[in-house]
Amino acid sequence: MDIKCHKVASGKASGPALVTKDRISFLGNVNPETGVVVDPAHELFGRCIAGSVLIFPGGKGSTVGSYVIYQLKKRGVAPAAMINLRSEPIVAVGAIISGIPLVDRVPDDLLHLTDGVLIEVDANSGRITIL
Repeated sequence: MDIKCHKVASGKASGPALVTKDRISFLGNVNPETGVVVDPAHELFGRCIAGSVLIFPGGKGSTVGSYVIYQLKKRGVAPAAMINLRSEPIVAVGAIISGIPLVDRVPDDLLHLTDGVLIEVDANSGRITIL
């Protein structure tokens, strides 16, 4: 199944879906050394985002979150791609400087996908494919 989307950060990547209905603050919610969600109040607590297609409503928090996304990429523990309902500058800048494909303006039902479903994100073509 193909879904149209809006490109925020260029690229193409695929991986297993990791889905949350919670917004993510990369500064505070995610350990930049391991890619594990460390906030006990977050829906993804204890889960690693590395290699996933991370699907979440959008970011929140400090602008340092952009740099945390960059640290995740440099350490090899970043998501392969990210999908937001509505992206905001913190996540957008982090994805752009890290070379992580990021798309938004997708239907809310993507937040109901089952974790592990294979997803391909082609930001350049504005297309998400559920494999």
